[in-house]
Amino acid sequence: MSEHDPVQNQPPVFTLNDVRIVMVDTSHPGNIGAAARAMKTMGLADLCLVSPKKFPDREASDRATGAQDVLDQARVVDNLDDAIADCGLVVGASARSRTLPWPMLNPRELADRVADHPTGSKVAILFGRESSGLTNDELARCHYHVHIPSNPEFSSLNVASAVQVIVYELRMREVLAEAQTERAWGVEWDKPPANSQQLEGLFNHWQQTLVEIDFLDPTNPRTLMSKLRRLILRAQPDEIEANILRGMLTQIDKSIRKP
Repeated sequence: MSEHDPVQNQPPVFTLNDVRIVMVDTSHPGNIGAAARAMKTMGLADLCLVSPKKFPDREASDRATGAQDVLDQARVVDNLDDAIADCGLVVGASARSRTLPWPMLNPRELADRVADHPTGSKVAILFGRESSGLTNDELARCHYHVHIPSNPEFSSLNVASAVQVIVYELRMREVLAEAQTERAWGVEWDKPPANSQQLEGLFNHWQQTLVEIDFLDPTNPRTLMSKLRRLILRAQPDEIEANILRGMLTQIDKSIRKP
């Protein structure tokens, strides 16, 4: 086959193998099992559990009904950082508006964003506690929030049901992607997106520098860092772009320390 053959040079098709479902502080093991079943029926297998109250558990296995393999390979971690450290795109399910506006998607828009994300870079979709969802701090770790537009008179949605809605939309978008032969950029992005661990290093460095130059008052930070975080997450820098920003901060640090 020629190196100029259009089929050979076609960009990789969007794949659900890049998507990780992250469940945070889940109280009821049955919800974990039901979520695993929802994932398997739609072709997903990467499940990560952050501090589940009871897991493994018989009720989780009973509710999984044929998706025990998803439970068996599920990763259990102690904190959210470990769950998303290698992810280039993080999206949090949010059932209500927050004090600070954040980019909000519906499930179909989310599927489009995930499909446009560079192939091979992990995507994490976070689902919070049954009673209270994700905290503001956890949602601040996300590039986007996703909201399922349920009945406003009865908007309460079981967490496993929410997983089912989201993974269904992802499945339908994969079916559509299989029929596509072109991408908006024409070629694959040349560098992988900065993952969550790299971005947290950038944000911490930024905060230290802003304090050093008296731009940020650590005793009264207000929402400065949250808004800066929102700006950078909205831009979704790749690894090289994130390194450039850190390099700029390093040079600023050197300059302000000169005698």
